[in-house]
Amino acid sequence: MLSPALTIPRGSLVVVTGANGYIGSHVVDQLLQQGYNVRGTVRNTTRSSWMNDYFGAEYGTGRFFLAEVPDISQGGAFDEAVKGAAGIVHVATPVMQFHDPHIAIPIAVNGTVNALASAAAEPTVRRVVVTSSSSAATSPQPNKVFSIDEKTWNEASVEAAWAPPPYKGYQRRLDVYAASKTQAEQAAWKFMEDKTPHFVLNTILPSANMGAILSPKNQGYPSSARWIKAVWEGFPGKEGQEVKYNPPQYYVNVQDDARVHVAALIYPDVQNERLFAYAHPCSWNNILAILRRLYPQQTFIDDIPDLGEDKSKVANQRAENLLNRISGLPAWTSLEQSVQDATEAWV
Repeated sequence: MLSPALTIPRGSLVVVTGANGYIGSHVVDQLLQQGYNVRGTVRNTTRSSWMNDYFGAEYGTGRFFLAEVPDISQGGAFDEAVKGAAGIVHVATPVMQFHDPHIAIPIAVNGTVNALASAAAEPTVRRVVVTSSSSAATSPQPNKVFSIDEKTWNEASVEAAWAPPPYKGYQRRLDVYAASKTQAEQAAWKFMEDKTPHFVLNTILPSANMGAILSPKNQGYPSSARWIKAVWEGFPGKEGQEVKYNPPQYYVNVQDDARVHVAALIYPDVQNERLFAYAHPCSWNNILAILRRLYPQQTFIDDIPDLGEDKSKVANQRAENLLNRISGLPAWTSLEQSVQDATEAWV
């Protein structure tokens, strides 16, 4: 059978920003699997040189290249990196690094706008996909029934993030991260409205990513990949410090998330969409039950009381349909498989 026409033909060059991160590295992997060549931007090519060896061994030399972009917030940061590219997947962003909104939010917003501006200046670019976040729509609200769709924005976290100092505490850092993703995605859509560039933009709003880590030796346990490691270890923390449990929320297998990114990049009918890469709601107690089932010889902490449930209803069917189209998978990868994939990094 002939493959249907794609917006970006296989063999084309795609740029992935933040290519060494948890989501970014999987986007690179899925693009290479689909027959694309990839230029991955990182802050330091020496520290990320392992990627050349890793992807070279998996897919052959000459398919993956590194490009150094030390500061995504600087004007013109991506101008060189995007030259000759047919598509761009912008993943790079500071993740839970800052309490101060005056630091975190401009980096995320400017980095996103810079990626779009560089794309607009490069006539070969046909598509841009921006990695947003579930936190750009809403923060978790246990036991509350509400709907999430393309019109849902996390204005509550934006207001909380920009509240007066002190800039400290776990909740402030969460709000600042959520606000950075909200305002960066809003800036992306405003850029498209104001500049009307020649390319199509789609955004992906993934929930908490879980699953395999491509290279634990080089990546460690990045971003939400460390969550399952933390529950495996009983949430170790500093002595005398209260453990902060993330509330119940949706998960998505990181490979499924990456597949939706690729689908948004290459399918002609996916245009100007916010795609919700949410699989199913879960909580720490769901993860603990799976770990006990998978590893009966291991001792785990008791269930955590009074966690509640994520009862939100998300418009995720379109993203699931795209996952099916690009991978043949009938549905989102299960939480059990995602947990098992994650534990392979240390078991």
